[in-house]
Amino acid sequence: MQNSEAMALSAALLAVAGDLTQRIHDGVTARGFTDLRPAHGFAFGRLAPDGATVTDLAVHLGVTKQAASQLVDEIVRKGYAERRPHPQDARARLVVLTDRGWACTRAAEAAAAEVVGAWVELLGEGDVRVLRESLVRIAPYGPIKPAW
Repeated sequence: MQNSEAMALSAALLAVAGDLTQRIHDGVTARGFTDLRPAHGFAFGRLAPDGATVTDLAVHLGVTKQAASQLVDEIVRKGYAERRPHPQDARARLVVLTDRGWACTRAAEAAAAEVVGAWVELLGEGDVRVLRESLVRIAPYGPIKPAW
């Protein structure tokens, strides 16, 4: 692959990721969760299903522990998450989603399904399946985090 082709592919992937993030956020907002930013959704992705420590969340988001702690303070204050004692570490606190946080997560899943549904209409189900499988092969284990 030539450099110009690699750059075109890179630009397309970044554009799709940005569009996907924005459309999911718009869908979440349309479903009544108007007090969040896309960064909160990236955090919710790490908190579901079993919760996480602030340190875990910082690593996932690629930010400092202080920044992750501020984000947690915000989503706790807004009622999307709560701090609980950690079951294996008495010194740590586990941040878990509340019912409101889970409702928001379901709203994000529904918005994502709408976006992917539009991709299926455009490309066909087979091509979208191949796209998903190819992307999973490229980045099978990496955390889903924003490009700050």
